[in-house]
Amino acid sequence: MPATLYGANVSPFVRKVRAYLTLKGIDYALEPVNPFDPPAGYRDISPLGKIPAWRDDEVTLADSTVITLYLERRHPTPPLYPRDDAAWARALWLEEYIDSGFAPKAGGGVFFPLVLGPMMQQPVTDEVRASVEKVIVEDLQPMWAYLESQLGEREFFVGDALSIADLAVASIHVNLWHAGVDVDAAAYPRLAAFLARQFEGAAFKPLIDEEAGTWSRRDNA
Repeated sequence: MPATLYGANVSPFVRKVRAYLTLKGIDYALEPVNPFDPPAGYRDISPLGKIPAWRDDEVTLADSTVITLYLERRHPTPPLYPRDDAAWARALWLEEYIDSGFAPKAGGGVFFPLVLGPMMQQPVTDEVRASVEKVIVEDLQPMWAYLESQLGEREFFVGDALSIADLAVASIHVNLWHAGVDVDAAAYPRLAAFLARQFEGAAFKPLIDEEAGTWSRRDNA
């Protein structure tokens, strides 16, 4: 039987793991879980109640990074965490920068009010738009500048191959895409080009297509 990934497809952390699984060619089943209303017994799988969680014939795990690090040891080819020590640490740092720094701002400050809010009958008012714009200018733009500097002239964020750092960066930006918020290509051309490549790539395009009918609210931005 295939392993099970628990979570909602629109979560950037679930999406990151799904992209990882696609690139590794690992078979799995997605079990939908709403973290705001999890099913009975879910905390037996994810003690903090968060998504994603993972179950296979060996372990039950929670947290996207823990899941992918575990899978990297079981399925080392193709490598999505660099083998070089310094590059490995850099990939981990960029993943953490996104997961703990960028994602809370982009999710709570942009995606939630522009996408989830209207789905829960919370209109996108002028006040909401002003709040979103404040987050974009004060929080996301400096982070975009940092990501632009870290990408530099390379195709990927770490070395010359796709890594977990790239998956983390791309995944949260899918949520911004659903919200109608795009990286300014004039201000951050290398980051914008990187995201365009990832969104059309094998890891993310099928997931974006799957989500778009339900989650995309690009007319709200």
